[in-house]
Amino acid sequence: MASIACSTQGTQFLLTRSRFSPPIRVSPSNFVQLKTRFSVTSGAEFFPVLENRHSTASFRGSGKSFGLFGGSQSLRRKSSDDFWVTKAAAEFIRLSKTSKSFAEKFPVLVTGFFFFTWLSKTSKSFAEKFPVLVTGFFFFTWYFLNVIFNILNKKVYNYFPYPYFVSVVHLLVGVAYCLFSWAFGLPKRAPIDKEQLALLTPVAFCHALGHVMSNVSFAAVAVSFTHTIKALEPFFNAAASQFVLGHTIPLPLWLSLAPVVFGVSMASLTELSFNWTGFVSAMISNIAFTYRSIYSKKAMTGMDSTNVYAYISIIALLVCIPPAIFIEGPKLMQHGFSDAIAKVGLQKFLSDLFWIGMFYHLYNQVASNTLERVAPLTHAVGNVLKRVFVIGFSIIVFSNRISTQTGIGTVIAIAGVAIYSLIKANMEEQKRKAAQTPA
Repeated sequence: MASIACSTQGTQFLLTRSRFSPPIRVSPSNFVQLKTRFSVTSGAEFFPVLENRHSTASFRGSGKSFGLFGGSQSLRRKSSDDFWVTKAAAEFIRLSKTSKSFAEKFPVLVTGFFFFTWLSKTSKSFAEKFPVLVTGFFFFTWYFLNVIFNILNKKVYNYFPYPYFVSVVHLLVGVAYCLFSWAFGLPKRAPIDKEQLALLTPVAFCHALGHVMSNVSFAAVAVSFTHTIKALEPFFNAAASQFVLGHTIPLPLWLSLAPVVFGVSMASLTELSFNWTGFVSAMISNIAFTYRSIYSKKAMTGMDSTNVYAYISIIALLVCIPPAIFIEGPKLMQHGFSDAIAKVGLQKFLSDLFWIGMFYHLYNQVASNTLERVAPLTHAVGNVLKRVFVIGFSIIVFSNRISTQTGIGTVIAIAGVAIYSLIKANMEEQKRKAAQTPA
């Protein structure tokens, strides 16, 4: 069996053609090129590539070899200590060799993927030393991704008003991202059984319904108005807790919801972009997300939030595809795609669809990760501020004209949501402290 031994002390390489033939010393000049590859060890490793493309190299570390290009030769680095090369690193080198066009087309994705990989492995001590900075970074990223998603999403609807299909694209890109991450073990895929699948399916169905109805509303009315209506979500959560789950909702919580209902009603009466499709769709979205919260409490599977959201996205995608085909499929095939391409071009059309899907998945994932890092009170305040940011930026970017009454109603509704969130978070914190206090 042919093999290659690489010495770190000198400049020669030892080429053994077979088990019975004497070794031949080859200088580096005999190699066609010397490429730099990333390794899991510190620094960059240099791996010579033979001119014969049928000859291949494989890493060998601590008795385990990982094939790179699928051949019989092996590349061994000799030093005082063995070095480890993970399967994920080997797979990436193979992918970078065979899929150069992907890296050229999407350099931001490739760079971002390895930046977060490096960050997850090297920044633990930084997070321990500066937890406030790290948490602040999570909130900033959450807001930034959410605002960008809402702006790009609305711009797509201005020339491609097909919310059912766009919802499928959102989930499809997210599922592809999850599968890509699982392939590299970032994170490692958690196994799922029939019992867990049964628990997650209702959550995913409600997630799909709420997501589609939100997009129908976004396509029909102004982004700011949709978010104003969605400010009623706490009201639906309280009603479901009281009348569906049988939980007693304290009077202060009900009173704090009064300005929310009043503010949304006030804003809706004079909203310039108001139509019943946008209003009813946003209300259905509120109900769907409320039931998603109810089923989520029953679906505590023990998985981490990243894996749970990945499985929910996969199931939700399967739920969203049939309605998109039956409701919008004929229109899309007749003139939907052709009209969009004629307006902005094929490249921009595909690029816009890809990026709104990517931003949708990332902002939801970062929101889940942020929730794990902070107390309920902090997350509640942050969630209210996020809605303020989205409404404010959407009004500025799209130059939406709003009446004075709509503006006042929006402010009242957001203030009511803030009061409700603060009261509820304080109650949850008191329950948690009471549970930790010994009897």
